[in-house]
Order: sequence, then C-alpha cells, then structure tokens
Amino acid sequence: MVQLARHSFTVDEYNRMGEAGILPEGVRTELIEGEIIEMVPIGSHHAGAVIRLNTLLSEGLNRRQAILAVQSPLVLSDRSQPEPDVCLLRPRADFYAEGHPTPGDVFLLIEVSDSSVGLDRSVKLPLYAREAIPEVWLVDLTADAIEVYRQASEAGYAGRYLVKRGDSVSPAAFPNLTIAVNDILG
Repeated sequence: MVQLARHSFTVDEYNRMGEAGILPEGVRTELIEGEIIEMVPIGSHHAGAVIRLNTLLSEGLNRRQAILAVQSPLVLSDRSQPEPDVCLLRPRADFYAEGHPTPGDVFLLIEVSDSSVGLDRSVKLPLYAREAIPEVWLVDLTADAIEVYRQASEAGYAGRYLVKRGDSVSPAAFPNLTIAVNDILG
C-alpha cells in the first residue's frame, strides 16, 4: 500500500492562503485539525434556520450581554478554525475586529445541520468539547429537533438532551432567554 504524505496546516498558514487568494473564491472552507475541509453550500432551509436564530437571539439579548456572530471564524487552536453558524460571544469593545474569538469568548455555539450532520456530530462536537466550548446546540434539520450539549471535557460532553417541536430551549448563560423550538425550526 502506498502511503501518501499529508501536510497539516496551521491557522496562520490557512489565513495567509485566504489572504493570498490561494483558496478557491466563493468556496466555503474550514480548517479542522490541520485539514482544509470544503463545506457543502448552504441551502435555503439551512439559511432560514440561521436567519431565524439570528433574529430570535438578537431580539432576546442586547450587545452588553453578548455579541452575536453569524458564520464567523472561531480560533479553537493553532490547527482549527471552523466557522460555526451562530455564536454568542462575550462582549468586547472592538467587536473582535482585532482578532477572532477563541473558546474562552464563547457562551453558546450553534451548528445548523442538514447534509453536514455526520461531520458535526463525529468531528466538530468532540473538537468543541476538547476545546471547552461550554454549550453547543446542534439544530438537526433532518430530525426536526435540537440537540443541546453541555459540560464539556476532553472526553466529550457529559450533558446531552434533545428538544423537539413544542418544547423550548434556553442558553445556560442566559436562562431567562427562552426560545420555542418551533420558532427556530420554522
């Protein structure tokens, strides 16, 4: 069997490739564990859920409580820079213009999944847990439900529960913000 040589990229190398125009124009990519992953184009159902989340979270919080980031880079380590669909971040005066957020800046991370549910569950969730993202919601459009993950550790998330249509969900950092699952799923 022939063994192929692979090159693992750092976040700095990945960002320089983007700035230099080496990465394909208009193609969504993420750096995950040193590998450049081409993401599936965003469909209308997925985009609608992201827009609904943006609206619902914006209405429920003000910028002194949290900054809402939509499909923006998050530096998890020197080898991983995904672009989660939605993040609630700690307020910062520069709105992260001086540097992308890191795990300590995140209150809540949300991934909206339809065709990417396998990647999100098997690759991204364990990565988020290892990097101590305190809470992750996986909005599974194929199952019409939201998986809520809390209590991050190296081994994964100790707390996991499922919320379905007719239920409501609240971020752990903002328990007074209650959102109907129907409003998220549309």
